Amino acid sequence: MEIVLGAVGGLVIGLIIGYFLLKSVMEKSLKSKMDEADKKADLAIEEARLTAQKRLDEAEIKAQNMVSKAQSKNESIKQKKIQEAKEKYAKMKSDYEDFKIKRKAELKDKEVEIREGLKELQSKTQSFQSRLDNIEKKKSDLEQQEGELNSIRENLDKQLKVVAKKREELDVAVEKQIKTLEGIAKMTEQEAKDQILEAVKGRSETEAMALEKEILMNAKDNAGKEARKVVINTIQRMCAEFTIENTVSVFNLDSDDLKGQIIGREGRNIRALEAATGAEIVVDDTPEAIVISSFDPIRREVCRLALKKLVADGRIHPARIEEVVNKTRKQLEEQIKEIGERTVIDLNIHGLSADLVRMVGRMRFRSSYGQNLLKHSIETAHLCAMMAAELGLNKKQIRLAKRAGLLHDIGKVAEEETELSHALMGMKMCEKSKEHPAVCNAVGAHHDEIEMTDIISPIVQACDAISGARPGARREILDSYLARISELEELAMSHDGVMKAYAMQAGRELRVIVSSEKVTDEYADDLAFMISQKIQDEMQYPGQVKVTVIREKRAVAYAR
Repeated sequence: MEIVLGAVGGLVIGLIIGYFLLKSVMEKSLKSKMDEADKKADLAIEEARLTAQKRLDEAEIKAQNMVSKAQSKNESIKQKKIQEAKEKYAKMKSDYEDFKIKRKAELKDKEVEIREGLKELQSKTQSFQSRLDNIEKKKSDLEQQEGELNSIRENLDKQLKVVAKKREELDVAVEKQIKTLEGIAKMTEQEAKDQILEAVKGRSETEAMALEKEILMNAKDNAGKEARKVVINTIQRMCAEFTIENTVSVFNLDSDDLKGQIIGREGRNIRALEAATGAEIVVDDTPEAIVISSFDPIRREVCRLALKKLVADGRIHPARIEEVVNKTRKQLEEQIKEIGERTVIDLNIHGLSADLVRMVGRMRFRSSYGQNLLKHSIETAHLCAMMAAELGLNKKQIRLAKRAGLLHDIGKVAEEETELSHALMGMKMCEKSKEHPAVCNAVGAHHDEIEMTDIISPIVQACDAISGARPGARREILDSYLARISELEELAMSHDGVMKAYAMQAGRELRVIVSSEKVTDEYADDLAFMISQKIQDEMQYPGQVKVTVIREKRAVAYAR
């Protein structure tokens, strides 16, 4: 029993000792694990710190890059804004310079007008002063004469008293004589006066009518002579050249071998050139020559200049052709502007808008009946200034007449398509450019399409006719012109009641004389409308045709 107890006690003691030993071992193991865990935690913390530091560095680098990019972008925006501001400033400066030049020209014109007005005022002042001196002198003479008249008046008063007395005696004698005559003629005094007045009145009216007709005839004769004198003097002062233009241009070549290069493989080069310029190129058997044909002279000129550059360069292919044509078109546009500016400067015309200057340059490449339009307009401008001077107009009216003469056919080179005639289109263009109303009216009325409201308008119409009608100015096939005029007159004669028909102003106006017995006033309006519609439907004509129906009744009697 003791042994068992001893064994149990030893076992218990062993267990206790083992427990404490195990506990110490486990504590050591746990402590080592905890130390290891602490080390791992420290390592993880350090690694996390390093990772965070790395990411922080990367974020800082990215932030710096973003800042630098933002700064560079800001700098580029800043430079762009500065450049835009500079360009805006340069544009404003150029606009200001243009405005200053224009204003200076206007001020110069006003200064010239003011000087002329001052000279005229000074001359009027001198004339007025001389008149005042004459009046003072006459006043003193009158005062002297007044004294003489007073003495004469006193003598006349005395004589008048004597005359009054004698007149009373005479009145008594006349009354007696009148009563005696009334008894003889069996007519009262008033009846005799009325009969005499009627006879005098009829004779006076006849003499007055004869005198009025004589004055009118003399005025017409003198007016015709004066008009012919003005026109002849104007024409004699103007020297003009013969002008003939065609619708084709001949391009000369150094050799016929170049024709193959211009045509290209399967004709691709010539097709590309025709498509780019809008002109037709004719390559035939003509030695060392190519014909360029187009109704538009500007297209024809672009094609000729482009072909000249291509032949000189030697590189002829569709891409090169398109490039050269575009460059040539830009150069020709600049040349048109230079031609307009040079023309305006040569004619000494100021203040013309840029659009009208460009249109003036385009007239160089336009012709009418073989007459170059720009030369015709310059010639008309000179003629207008000379005729205005011959008629004694002032300097401002002479300048306006020259301006209207240059612009009268500006509607022929309008770029927009319109159904208006060239005169009305030109007036619209001038009004858009804020030209003087007298100039606008002269441009629109030079073919009688609107009413003339200024003295300049008939001057421009006359000078346009002089420039176009002079020998060598225009070229037209006579047979076709006469056929068109005859057809116009025959068309009017085909209506009932028409006695005669006259085509006037080169076919721009048709005057129809009708019978007063067959055509009434109401039917005359309808007849004019029917003839105009028939012309519009059946004939080909430039511009517009004015139809005027004239109906009159004449009564003729002869005094034998």
